[in-house]
Amino acid sequence: MRQSMTGFASRSGETAGLRWGWELRGVNGKGLELRLRLPDWIEGLEPLVRSAAQKALTRGNVQISLRVQGGGEDGAAELDEAVLTRILSAMARIEGAAAGQGLVLSPSTSAQIVALRGVLSSNATPADVGPLRDDLMVAFGEALAEFGEMRRHEGAALAEILTSQLDEIEALVAQAAVAVEARKDEQSERLRTQIARVMDPAHGMDEARLTQELALIAVKSDVTEELDRLTAHIGAARELLAAEGAVGRRLDFLMQEFNREANTLCSKSGSAALTQIGLTLKTVIDQMREQVQNVE
Repeated sequence: MRQSMTGFASRSGETAGLRWGWELRGVNGKGLELRLRLPDWIEGLEPLVRSAAQKALTRGNVQISLRVQGGGEDGAAELDEAVLTRILSAMARIEGAAAGQGLVLSPSTSAQIVALRGVLSSNATPADVGPLRDDLMVAFGEALAEFGEMRRHEGAALAEILTSQLDEIEALVAQAAVAVEARKDEQSERLRTQIARVMDPAHGMDEARLTQELALIAVKSDVTEELDRLTAHIGAARELLAAEGAVGRRLDFLMQEFNREANTLCSKSGSAALTQIGLTLKTVIDQMREQVQNVE
């Protein structure tokens, strides 16, 4: 089943008076990049989360965040004044150094300072961490499964779009083959006209020379191989769309090959009709390649 790299999932719950919530967001990426925002006081949580995500995912930029709040009125976070003092002192030194260089830094807001790691600490005790971590990992597994299901759903919709675009490319390749046959008559008539302009009418048309020139033109403008390769690429793309697992990188490479053949087709066109088909083909290929960027 093909998967998109776009997805979202969330899970929430409560353990020992602490309310918590998982959130997973995914967008396309060349490889697998995990960005984790987890409370640092829950010992051993990050390696478990990272390992589970790496087993379930192959590609994409995925942000995994966990919020933990207290169940009581006092909340789950306390201000660590020692950490805050160190941060404010460091900020003062940075501002002083910048001023010495003639630079004026924009002031930091209280929200930005509070968001810095360590300024707020959880009121959870070490005894809370074990059961909490276990509950969190169960919920994370559920969120990860939901995330994968959404990516599969998006992937199915994406596959329909890509299949439709392949159908359009296939139709354009068929049109190009017809245009190539029509081009032969156009080239013959064009060459006859050009030769007639420079030859002495009394000597008539040299049919042997005309045949030779047409043969040379045919060799230079032959696009049979390009059309054959485009047809082969269409078949390969359909096989990838029907394959299991991550196929995004192979599809992306295939789109580069599609584009290369379309460029060559345009450069060898030799007729307005074939040029127009080639330009339309390039447009559809570009549109398809944009969609392929979202395939895992």
